[in-house]
Amino acid sequence: MSVLSRFMEQAKQRSLTVVLPEGQDDRIIAAARRMKDEGIASAVLLGDRQKIEAQASALGVGLDGIEIVDPAQSGKLDEYTAAYVKGRDLNPNVARRMVKRPLYFGGMMVAQGDAHSMVAGVAAPTAFVIQAGVLTVGLAEGIRTPSSFFLMIIPDFQGQKQKPFIYADCAVNIAPTPSELADIAIASEKSGRKLLPEEPRVALLSFSTKGSASHVNVDHVNEALVLVKQRAADLKIDGEFQADAAIIPSVGAKKVKQPSEVVGNANVLIFPDLNSGNIAYKLTQYMAGAKAIGPFLQGFAKPISDLSRGASVDDIVATTAICLAQV
Repeated sequence: MSVLSRFMEQAKQRSLTVVLPEGQDDRIIAAARRMKDEGIASAVLLGDRQKIEAQASALGVGLDGIEIVDPAQSGKLDEYTAAYVKGRDLNPNVARRMVKRPLYFGGMMVAQGDAHSMVAGVAAPTAFVIQAGVLTVGLAEGIRTPSSFFLMIIPDFQGQKQKPFIYADCAVNIAPTPSELADIAIASEKSGRKLLPEEPRVALLSFSTKGSASHVNVDHVNEALVLVKQRAADLKIDGEFQADAAIIPSVGAKKVKQPSEVVGNANVLIFPDLNSGNIAYKLTQYMAGAKAIGPFLQGFAKPISDLSRGASVDDIVATTAICLAQV
């Protein structure tokens, strides 16, 4: 069974609900239908009911068994507005207008336990999805930096078929500080625990391996390692490593002499900045024939996920299944 098939089967056994704020999009409607028909998830489409129904009719897609909620007309609007205002110095009328927005209403559904996850981004920019997530679901305890990861499935890695890796951060934080890099590493390890078949082993990547080069960028990576060990001493994390030392046992053994639970066997790769992370995942995808699934958002109190604006129906269904695996 492929990695993706495993997540699909897990989702079918759990009867979870995903809210899809961009309910009028053709791909979202088709994905909701497929998820319902295949038993992957119950989908809630947000938006104007008449427009969604008209669009579905034009597509020849039935909506039986799929819930449609217009945030502006919802009986939950008052409850969600009150919850959104709580603890904030915010005018209730302003809050109500915010919560009427599908991204915010969807986030409040997750925050209030009326949906297990939110998947959005086929129409909204990533920054809007993140902002809505921060203001509704909120960040996980101890995390101050939302980030992203890709689940990379390598077709043949060192004799292992369909080998999964987590790459982070490849879509959100351009030049993370050591503290932000530590947040990314901790959140990625947590994502790995939910998604990888093996225990996460986190490598902080660099152009240097254990002091082979001296530069402020290397210092940042090492500062992040110190911070992670202070905050989460039980994590299997090490660095700074060059990529080959992180994932190839023979290379790691040559370059790193001190004991390490990670060197040569990392499956969670933390890139020092967005340049390196974004370039690496695209090169892996197109030159190694890897399946790149994501980007997924992480660091939130509950699972939400971003979608590429070019996402296909297959992408939306796969992203939803993996997002729900983090519940």
